[in-house]
Amino acid sequence: MNDGFVKVFVKLNSFNTRESRNVEMHFMGWMKTIMVNTAIDRLRKHQFLPEIGLVNEGIWLEDTSANAEQQLIYKDLIVAVRKLPPTYRIVFNMFVIDGYTHKQIGEHLKISAGTSKSNLSKARGILQTFLEKNNWAYAAYER
Repeated sequence: MNDGFVKVFVKLNSFNTRESRNVEMHFMGWMKTIMVNTAIDRLRKHQFLPEIGLVNEGIWLEDTSANAEQQLIYKDLIVAVRKLPPTYRIVFNMFVIDGYTHKQIGEHLKISAGTSKSNLSKARGILQTFLEKNNWAYAAYER
């Protein structure tokens, strides 16, 4: 984290925005990008990249209004995401949880946007198969 803040301060003069009313929002996005890139670079340097993509219990907040069955499905789905192969899990989490585009994911992981799309598609397919195997009526929980 310290390395990320150092990079932010060193590169502060390169930050610019055309909209003066959204400066804080643009700055936070710019800073988030630097922090994430710094973390990924550090993980790559120390050969910890497969560990990216682990889903902590607190990342996806449970819906307290959900019934018991929905809460079980939620917890099982988190377990299923954790069991995805590392490359699929990384792309899935970056796209679904962090909101990155395929182009941004490709730049961070040094893969093409097409590979990112393919990995996401395969991850979704694995999760869908998992849901089908467990006879869940997952259609009711789709967006």
